[in-house]
Amino acid sequence: MTDAAAVLNVAVFGAGSVGCYVGGHLAGVCDVTLVGRAAAMETVRERGLTLTASDADELRVKPGALRTASDATGVRDADYVLVTVKSAATREAAEAIRPHLRDGAVIVSFQNGLRNPGILREALPGHEVLTGMVPYNVLGVGPGTYHRGVGGALMLDEGAAGARLAGALRDAGLEAETRADMREVQYGKLLLNLNNAVNALSGLPLREQLAQRAYRRCLAQCQEEALAVFRAAGVEPAHLGPAAPDLIIDVLRLPDDDYRQLAAASLDIDATARSSMWEDFQRGRPTEIDTLQGEIVALAAAHGLEAPANARMTALVHEAERAGEPPSWPGPELLAALTQG
Repeated sequence: MTDAAAVLNVAVFGAGSVGCYVGGHLAGVCDVTLVGRAAAMETVRERGLTLTASDADELRVKPGALRTASDATGVRDADYVLVTVKSAATREAAEAIRPHLRDGAVIVSFQNGLRNPGILREALPGHEVLTGMVPYNVLGVGPGTYHRGVGGALMLDEGAAGARLAGALRDAGLEAETRADMREVQYGKLLLNLNNAVNALSGLPLREQLAQRAYRRCLAQCQEEALAVFRAAGVEPAHLGPAAPDLIIDVLRLPDDDYRQLAAASLDIDATARSSMWEDFQRGRPTEIDTLQGEIVALAAAHGLEAPANARMTALVHEAERAGEPPSWPGPELLAALTQG
């Protein structure tokens, strides 16, 4: 543990699954406050946290090893505030924490989507805001218990503030790195996150969903449209997968046997792993579809293009939200739905 990491005071605002997983690890090297829903925070106070992953030892965080709060006053002593709320709540979160931030507090957006760091900068003038990227989803699998199904490194803007937090994250046992190209990383992550909706509508674990060609073809259509839109906007997304995005799209469309041979690493996923959108459906919560496929549709319109597969996927997710029942689309039917007029 470094001295710099040991003295950091970190608040996680919007401590759901990802926030509890990251904050729970940081509690071993930093002074951590989780700020989240009252019932969830009561569970943490009573039980502590149990953090699991298929490629790491179980970590138990004892009750009292970190502080909890259910309102924005929990951020008042923080050197870093990690914002992990859903994208639709970002502006509201910024307004809530603004009166309680100490001078010099650094804000980190560990959220999906492209716009959240900009919203935080606009709402919190005078505070440094770092763009962050979380490469994995974390599922709540029991009271105070959170499971990470896939791996990867947390990413942060390059610079002194990013380097200090990345050091603390590494000291806490998490992979973390700083990047000079976080804008491109955001676009690359959005490209990968287009599978969230496919997975959620399938109702299947990620590994099982990706093993089926029809679902992969749905993802390939969404990604192909997204790449065209990104390039029209003058952005080349960072390569966050095993190959360039164009090649990945071609591989997604291969027959199942060929896909298994060429992309075995893509199927090396914990059997329980699912997307955060699947969890939203299970819990009856609004999804982030408008900042995923919906963002592609909006960017396409801004550049005189269309993104019909992404538009249809957005509509299907909203229909499922209104229905109030977790969906379970067979792959061929979902693929047909994306191409219907």
